[in-house]
Amino acid sequence: MEEKEKKEKLLKEFVSLRQEVTRLKKKETEHRKIQKMLNENIEKMRKTLRAMINTLIFLVEEKDPYTAGHQKKVAKLSCAIAREMGLSEESINTLELAATIHDIGKVNIPFEILNKPDRLTRAQFGMVKTHSQTGYSIVKSMNFPSPVADIILQHHERIDGSGYPQGLAGDDIMIEARILGVADVIEAMSSRRAYRPAHSIDDCLEEIWQKRNISYDQDAADICMDLFTRKDFNFTE
Repeated sequence: MEEKEKKEKLLKEFVSLRQEVTRLKKKETEHRKIQKMLNENIEKMRKTLRAMINTLIFLVEEKDPYTAGHQKKVAKLSCAIAREMGLSEESINTLELAATIHDIGKVNIPFEILNKPDRLTRAQFGMVKTHSQTGYSIVKSMNFPSPVADIILQHHERIDGSGYPQGLAGDDIMIEARILGVADVIEAMSSRRAYRPAHSIDDCLEEIWQKRNISYDQDAADICMDLFTRKDFNFTE
C-alpha cells in the first residue's frame, strides 16, 4: 500500500511538473510575441523620428542654403570629440541627434537676414540669436528624447558666461552642449557664408586655441585640435 501511495505521489508530481513546463513554454511564447511587437514598434518609432529629423534638416537648409550640410558635419565632429573624451554611447547618440538639428530654430528667421551678403545689424543679429530658444521650443514640443532640447538651447553658451540665451558659464553648461559649441564654430568658420569666404582649418583651430577655457571648453578644444592635427579628421569622409 505504501509503495502504491509513493507511485501515486510521484505521478502527481510528474503531472504537476509537466503542467508547469507547459505553462512556462506558453508564457515564453507570449513573451517572444510581445518582444517582437515591441521591437517592431521601436523600429517604427525610429523611422518616424528619422523622418522628422530629415524634415527639420530640409526646412533649415531651404531657409539658409549656405548652411547646407552644416548640421551633419557638426554632428560628425561632435561625436568624434565626445568619443575621445570618453562619453557613454548613450550620451554620444543623444549629442549626435541634437547636433543634427541644432539650428532648427532658424526656420523662424527671415530668409533675407540669413542670406544677407554683408554683416548683420545689431537688431538683426539679435533676431538670429533667438534660434537657440526657438529650436528648444520646437524640439521640446515634438517629444524628442531628453536632453536633446537642452543641448540645442545651450549650444551658444560660453565658458566665461558671454554666450546666449541664458548666459550660463562653466559646468552649468552641459558637456554635450560644450562639445557642440566647439564643433559648431569649427565647421561654421571653415565654410563659406553669404557675407564672407571660408576660413582655413588652421585659422579655425587658432580661434579655438586662443579662446580655450575662455569661450570654449578646454578639453573639447584640445581634443578637437588633436583630431585635425594628429588624427587627420575631415568633414568629407
